[in-house]
Amino acid sequence: MVSFSIQNVLIAVRDDYATVDVQVVDGAIAAMSTTGYAYAPNLQVIGTAIDGKNKLLLPGFFNAHTHSSEMWQRGIMSVFPLELWLAELYDFTPLDPEQVYLSALGTAVETLLSGGTSVVDHLVLIPGLELETIAIATRAYREVGIRAFIAPLIQDESLSAGIPSGESAQTHEPYFRSTVATLEIIEEAVRQFHRPDEGVSILVAPTGIQLCTDALFAGCIELSDRYNLCRHSHLLETRAQEKIAQQKYGCTAVEHLERIGFLSDRTTLAHCVWLNDADIAILAKTQSTVVHNPLSNLRLGSGIAPILKYRQAGVNVTFGCDGASSNDSQDLLEAIKIGSILHNVTDSDYQHWITPRHAVEMASLGGAKGLNLADNLGSLTVGKQADLVLYDLTNLSLLPRTDPIGLLVLGRPSNVVDSAWVNGKQIVADGKVTTINVDDLRQELFNRSQWETKRKSQTVAQIEAHYRTVMGL
Repeated sequence: MVSFSIQNVLIAVRDDYATVDVQVVDGAIAAMSTTGYAYAPNLQVIGTAIDGKNKLLLPGFFNAHTHSSEMWQRGIMSVFPLELWLAELYDFTPLDPEQVYLSALGTAVETLLSGGTSVVDHLVLIPGLELETIAIATRAYREVGIRAFIAPLIQDESLSAGIPSGESAQTHEPYFRSTVATLEIIEEAVRQFHRPDEGVSILVAPTGIQLCTDALFAGCIELSDRYNLCRHSHLLETRAQEKIAQQKYGCTAVEHLERIGFLSDRTTLAHCVWLNDADIAILAKTQSTVVHNPLSNLRLGSGIAPILKYRQAGVNVTFGCDGASSNDSQDLLEAIKIGSILHNVTDSDYQHWITPRHAVEMASLGGAKGLNLADNLGSLTVGKQADLVLYDLTNLSLLPRTDPIGLLVLGRPSNVVDSAWVNGKQIVADGKVTTINVDDLRQELFNRSQWETKRKSQTVAQIEAHYRTVMGL
């Protein structure tokens, strides 16, 4: 494996910065020394020497929740709440395998160029081609070289079950695939594609309590325990889901998930907007991780997740972009900025607010903790794997020279990623992804799409009428 040394580079230390040399050997951080100090004045250059002058080195961030295939609908979806937005999304022409491939490539590239070296893809599966869908996404992420956590999105109830029934009894069409068949697909995916040492991991990922039975959750827990897999799910993204939990369980969704054993220190939960104080205490006790998706929560009117309460309670929090048609971007730095300053209006005590350094730690070490990888990733620590990002501090959007991390998080950084490595392999150099031809990707995305507008279908109109009634609108 290639070894290299980054010389004279800026890193964050406590409340300050230091200029250091960093050695990377066999994919891991082998040594770090402060340049010019007696401690290690002449750290040996190993392998390729990289000039880190006027650059900031940070651990790679995690895009800890997204849906790559939504790229094909970004910018076109109506201004709807989640339940109606989903109905409209389902109304589009189903994906084909080539679209899955191109959108995974695009998600990886956008994540990398905004500071992310890992992505958790809650991957939408093509019916009847489920394993092929996973194989295609795996191939795309391997080609780019990003660290991928593929979480095949599964459910065993039909879409209408995701809207509260209200006072009238509702009947739902059976889901087209049985619970048992779904779990068999996930187990086969684990056998074929779960290769953590090669940068691809499979997660068990029921979409959420609103569209999943307890039998599906139980099967996912069993697979997770048997194969040592992490778990991922949406949780209480909307007020409607809060109502559904009470209808189904007679208690909160968090209480129910704790009872059935889904919550754990390797469970990540996207959104978590509508939780009460008792729910938050449960997440802290079970060491579950919240993935904050501020942009989609705002875009869909879902609400503002109580992130400051989570942090004060000791709950681990990290960031995600969410899907590219509920965001409509995969700009991780944008999600981190909004996800930080949004909460300055939810708590008047500014001592609880998220500082830029807090945000960087949440995006890096917070993501690693949620995937049970804090011993291996998430910080600039000797012995950890070299998932690293080098930022160009001479870029206009990171000037004038004030606080580099403050500028990165609170500013509007553009084209600031100079280099990125995953497991010691360089996949971004001089601001460009080197592993694939991005110009070809751009042309393919352009050729396979067309300018259009979306018109409301009769099915969406019917669902909208029921939704407005049960939500009291």
